[in-house]
Amino acid sequence: MKKIFGIAILATLLACNQSEKKSESITDSTTKSATANQDVLVMDAQKNTILSQYFDLKNALVKSDSSKAQSAAQSLEKSLAGYAGCEPTALIAGKIASKADLTAQRKDFTTLSADIIALVKSSELEKGTVYVQHCPMANKGDGGDWLSSEKEIRNPYYGDEMLECGSVVEEIKTK
Repeated sequence: MKKIFGIAILATLLACNQSEKKSESITDSTTKSATANQDVLVMDAQKNTILSQYFDLKNALVKSDSSKAQSAAQSLEKSLAGYAGCEPTALIAGKIASKADLTAQRKDFTTLSADIIALVKSSELEKGTVYVQHCPMANKGDGGDWLSSEKEIRNPYYGDEMLECGSVVEEIKTK
């Protein structure tokens, strides 16, 4: 029994890509939300606003702040609703905005992220790199992706519980 428990703990640590030891100071992307447009710039102004608001939502989830996540999702919902073809994604943002439960917000964030990733991939970046990141443990082991303006992992699915769980799976760069 002890052997199985030890193996489960080891597998969990390995799944979270903890091989790189990083400093204990937390300088995550939440401090850069106001400057996200300076790090990454999408040529389409509406898409740029959507991406910036998405980063605000992601950063609120990293901090495990459900009320800020609601507020960010509400802003994102309005921007998505005003962009042709993004109306279904706006509904998902609206779901996040209507829920105060962090677990429910994070579950809907998975679907929202998939749509926003597709939107950004179809966009032309003027400046910067957008990182597609993945946590294999999110959503009860089904995994979850998100976008970041930084290469450093700051997990929105677990926040400070497993802040560095995940890896960069793709980089979207200027052409």
